[in-house]
Amino acid sequence: ILLPFILCSIPCVEYLDCDLGQTEFTPPGCVSLLSITKPVLGPPYTQQRDPHKMVYFGETSCEQDMERFVESLKYVIKSYKRDQPLIINTMGWVKGFGLLLLIDLIRLLCPSHIVQMTLKDKNLMEPLTPEYVRNSAGFMTKAQSQAQCKTRSMDFLDEEEQDYSDQLHSRASGDHNLIQIESSFDGAGDTDNIPCHNWILRDLAMLGYISKLQQFDQIVPLNGLLPYEVPFNAVALRVIHADVSPSHIMYSANASWVGLCHILDDVSSQDSGPVLLTQTPICDCVGFGIIRGVNLVKKVYHILTPLPPDTLRWVNCLLIGNISVPHSIFKHQPGVQGDLPYVTTEYDFTIYGSGKIKLNKHLKRREHL
Repeated sequence: ILLPFILCSIPCVEYLDCDLGQTEFTPPGCVSLLSITKPVLGPPYTQQRDPHKMVYFGETSCEQDMERFVESLKYVIKSYKRDQPLIINTMGWVKGFGLLLLIDLIRLLCPSHIVQMTLKDKNLMEPLTPEYVRNSAGFMTKAQSQAQCKTRSMDFLDEEEQDYSDQLHSRASGDHNLIQIESSFDGAGDTDNIPCHNWILRDLAMLGYISKLQQFDQIVPLNGLLPYEVPFNAVALRVIHADVSPSHIMYSANASWVGLCHILDDVSSQDSGPVLLTQTPICDCVGFGIIRGVNLVKKVYHILTPLPPDTLRWVNCLLIGNISVPHSIFKHQPGVQGDLPYVTTEYDFTIYGSGKIKLNKHLKRREHL
């Protein structure tokens, strides 16, 4: 909403996207930082871009692992050089732990202005005034009355990161201008009146990203495109959202949407088997792909991605998150006779252990008990 007006006065703004479920310029599940030089007038799936810093979180919500979300945000924001104004797109999760996390982000990022959108005749949350932010405890930070140090210092920053935060911001947290916008549209906020659900927009964003594989003079189905062959021992593999037994890891990888990432550790192995990570790294993500198949004989992944070979040489880590390849890709495979690959209707979710294990990494702080 604000971008066209700001770009009328300055040539460029930086955009920090923290909304995992409704990303604006990337596929879902990302925290990203990019530069905007032209007004943005279309829906997200028409404007997929390459950020200059991005972390693949692998979920459309951070409620199961809020601490990793904060660490991912801190990793991305370090690339902001303060050469241009910064616009921050936060999540719409503003209840319970979501509100606590929002207060943490305000203290971390120290914005000069906060635009709070509300619904007419509906008081869903308190106005985020400077006084309210200062006197409210976050998920990882304390209220001013509880803090034993200066207001802008956060207990989840180590000494080095706190020095960086002091250099990055010139204001104390909770010292901002609040702009409240009240929506008067009939049915605003009513999920029954939503013309297009969020999961559809997420699928369209992913389809918009992988459409870069097409030449558009002739549309080729994904099963007709030539994939890259990536040796097992050339990249590390990690399933973010669930604990998967090493003996079943290839079942998880096959036909999965993956973040193509770079970690600093040397992952090359003399062994021909897959390299598995025990913890999820917070690292640069350069793009995305689909593992179209796994060849256990040649010990290679078959990956479809629009990334050029020069960028792919930098990739040494594959992250699999809780974001699936759009179902339309599987259900509409031209030229297939008989059963569709990767599609089944004979799966019984009532069998014990048939579903994924949900991990809840919430650690309640003492002041919230």
